[in-house]
Amino acid sequence: MTTPTLYEWFAASAARLPDAVAVEVDDREVTYRELDELSARLATRLVAECGEVPGRVALLASRSLLAFAGYLAITRLGAVVVPLNPDHPVARGRAIRAAAQPELLLADAAGARLAPEFAVPRTLVDPPLSTVDLPSVRRDPDAVAYILFTSGSTGRPKGVPIRHRNVSPFVAHNVARFGVGPGARMSHTFDLSFDVSIFDLFVTWAGGATLVCPRRAELVEPVRYIAERRLTHWISVPSVISVAAQLGTLRAGLPNELRHSVFCGEQLTLAQARAWHAVVPGAEIANAHGPTETTVLCADHALPADETAWPRTTNDSVPIALTYPHLESVVVDGAGNPAEEGELCLRGAQRFDGYLDPADNAGRFVARAGDGVVPVAGPVRPEHYYRTGDVVRRDGDAWVHVGRTDHQVQVRGHRVELGEVEAALRRTDGVHTAVVVATRRDGETELVGFYTGVPAVTDVRRAVRGRLPIYMVPRRLVQLPSMPLNANGKFDRPQLRELAATSLPAH
Repeated sequence: MTTPTLYEWFAASAARLPDAVAVEVDDREVTYRELDELSARLATRLVAECGEVPGRVALLASRSLLAFAGYLAITRLGAVVVPLNPDHPVARGRAIRAAAQPELLLADAAGARLAPEFAVPRTLVDPPLSTVDLPSVRRDPDAVAYILFTSGSTGRPKGVPIRHRNVSPFVAHNVARFGVGPGARMSHTFDLSFDVSIFDLFVTWAGGATLVCPRRAELVEPVRYIAERRLTHWISVPSVISVAAQLGTLRAGLPNELRHSVFCGEQLTLAQARAWHAVVPGAEIANAHGPTETTVLCADHALPADETAWPRTTNDSVPIALTYPHLESVVVDGAGNPAEEGELCLRGAQRFDGYLDPADNAGRFVARAGDGVVPVAGPVRPEHYYRTGDVVRRDGDAWVHVGRTDHQVQVRGHRVELGEVEAALRRTDGVHTAVVVATRRDGETELVGFYTGVPAVTDVRRAVRGRLPIYMVPRRLVQLPSMPLNANGKFDRPQLRELAATSLPAH
């Protein structure tokens, strides 16, 4: 069977359902035919600007018609999409630009103001479009479809190239798994720089469904968004539940048509699941899991419709499943032996082929050795497993996610490397040392930053906000006279986590 490219998933639905609505955005309904024609005209403009098909195109856009047409135009040409978030600090975007080296930057109205800051050789801002000389569709399932950047331990983002052959089985599986088809109406809660946006866009379009873009206020009133927009499918981070509950917008009693709720990006607690079930009792709740390197998601566990049949887990979280049928997994301890609690390692069609910078591959891949695994060096091969860094544990008849092997955590669905946050703190003039820890408060992960040095907390916070996306800025900053050390002379992170869990004043 031929592996479709991302654009071809959309094009097949456009050919089959040309007059169906592909996207509702800015109070406008755009059909599959209209969106396909718009993407073709935009693809023509990209080629004209570069004089040839570009290799990589930075897409500085968010939830706009141009963003959707741009994603399709770039993949139609066989070029690589490099999403940039207009709401992230320019410094982070520049680091991504330096690593990805795009030849062209395409920006919508939201990205127009920031576009000149990235110094990409060619820039198009909401460009006028032509209808002549439409480019032919280029298909190469082995080509890179997009490059996303995750938080890096060195203080620089790590590029994750995902090929069409990686993402195609993900799309096919989830269209079937969640019954996505004509008439389905799908949420859009993720920015394009977040990998689950691939579910939003391409699982929707591959199934011939409608992507329903929220107005800004609707994201803090999820149940109203679901009810008033007649959504059939919802996918978001679990913290949406907690935030809505705190704001008093998690309203019960609103008639809705929701059939599936999918939560991912961070641990879904049973308490959050119960709160959601109370307001949309007719929808299946699925806890999905997966790192960017294995293409968005690799597992999901659906809770029974009867809440009394829900599993009880030792950490009060909803289980995850191991794993999609077309993937292989192994759980190993620190020595690489099979374990009932250990690191989840994955291989198969969705596993990426290695980081944009090959130096980042060191220590991330292993090979089978008997029942266990051993480290490998050199080129990444199809038979190698990716070390996800996720620690899972057999809990009764299920597997639960219990943490990370390193210092990565999930904050509001975003993967954050604590080392990158520490690096941003240390770059502040007058800061001597910095350690960032994560703690749980009110069901959410909260970052707490400790530092030594002379600047006041307000000055440090102001500096860090200029370097990091808001979700990576520590909720609390604590200035210490000295950093506690353990018996080995290392920073005593357990002691700092204990301190962070106490009632420290917020700043």
